[in-house]
Amino acid sequence: MQEFVDKKSSSGGAVLPYVAIASLGAFLFGYHLGVVNGALEYLAKDLGFAGNAVLQGWVVSSTLAGATIGSFTGGSLADKIGRRHTFQLDALPLAIGAFLSATATTVQAMIAGRFLVGVGIGVTSSIVPLYISEISPTEIRGALGSVNQLFICIGILAALVAGLPLAGNHGWWRSMFTLATVPAILMWLGMVFSPESPRWLYNQGRPADAEKAIERLWGRARVNDAMAELRGSGSKQDSSEESAGFGDLFSRRYRRVVGVGATLFLLQQFAGINAVVYYSTAVFRSAGITSDVAASALVGAANVFGTAVAASLMDKQGRKKLLITSFAGMSISMLVLALALSWKALEAYSGSLAVLGTVTYVLSFSLGAGPVPGLLLPEIFANKIRAKAVSLCMGVHWVCNFAIGLWFLSVVNKFGVSKVYLAFSSVCLLAVIYIANNVVETKGRSLEEIELELTPAV
Repeated sequence: MQEFVDKKSSSGGAVLPYVAIASLGAFLFGYHLGVVNGALEYLAKDLGFAGNAVLQGWVVSSTLAGATIGSFTGGSLADKIGRRHTFQLDALPLAIGAFLSATATTVQAMIAGRFLVGVGIGVTSSIVPLYISEISPTEIRGALGSVNQLFICIGILAALVAGLPLAGNHGWWRSMFTLATVPAILMWLGMVFSPESPRWLYNQGRPADAEKAIERLWGRARVNDAMAELRGSGSKQDSSEESAGFGDLFSRRYRRVVGVGATLFLLQQFAGINAVVYYSTAVFRSAGITSDVAASALVGAANVFGTAVAASLMDKQGRKKLLITSFAGMSISMLVLALALSWKALEAYSGSLAVLGTVTYVLSFSLGAGPVPGLLLPEIFANKIRAKAVSLCMGVHWVCNFAIGLWFLSVVNKFGVSKVYLAFSSVCLLAVIYIANNVVETKGRSLEEIELELTPAV
């Protein structure tokens, strides 16, 4: 921690408060994904659709549908009106959606509120890592970028804690949604006083404003070097690129690096993280742990702990090494889970091995596969396409997330959970091979240096 403080001090700026403000969006990302899990049974009873699996599914999946839309629009908004104003605009669906959910008297109102919240978290999933990467000094960009995933994990745990009073107060679910309006309002207010991304300002032909933002973020001593990097990278768009849209992401110049970013999120999702979380309660019950809260708390604690460790290692070990280690650990953990649930020779130890496999899987995920893709994407994309490319890749994330949530149980019922976990283990192994051959290390390098290496001239 002292080393982190020393690095932060040497940067000559005050970046941490603005990272914290941006990370309120990541907190809401995690909170809204987790809040409905504990509250669903109670709100379904109050709103008159208890036992209706279809409507309960809509309450859950409407958020994922909204997030898919939000993720694809976040990049365009960030390019058009700036990163800071996008945060402020995004606070509206987050606050209004939470309020609608809290005051809903019909299932239709609840679905509408959850959909609005989804749009909001879709935008934050794109804009939070983008903004943090662009305002962070190179030497601590990895640690600060990991804060995004850390706040998502904290948000999920906060949703769990917020649900504890439900056992004694079944109407508490309304308060759980009301609480979510507070971080949204704080995010809007915080962005009033936050600086805009210097790279976005320079890209808009506002070098004087970019200099002021750099001085405010990193100190006067770094202004000249930072501006030289911006000028040397050719960050400012020429007239032929100002109208670049999503179609340009697939041009010869950018398609390889965009493909790497999208593939990382595809591998992340189809490595089975959401499926493991969905199924963890049943796995833990097989080990004699009957408390849903205990099971969720153990998984959540492992996620937060691993992400915190990853933040301390990101600028020491590097992104690529953490990714490879993470997916390798996930592959082994999935294999342990599959054997524990199917191999008769291990039947006496199946419960303990299942718990061990689940916890080590989540811990391995949080060390690299969880935090690194969101950090790495803004680093590897050229300034001209950064917002739209991050938005596209987050769209891949949400589409895959939705597909797994929709079809996981059906696939398990058809093939059995053991075979599905073996497939996940194989995906993790493929991820190790893909990353080793296609992902570049970005530790300790400026965004402009990375852009020059990865974006070929046309």
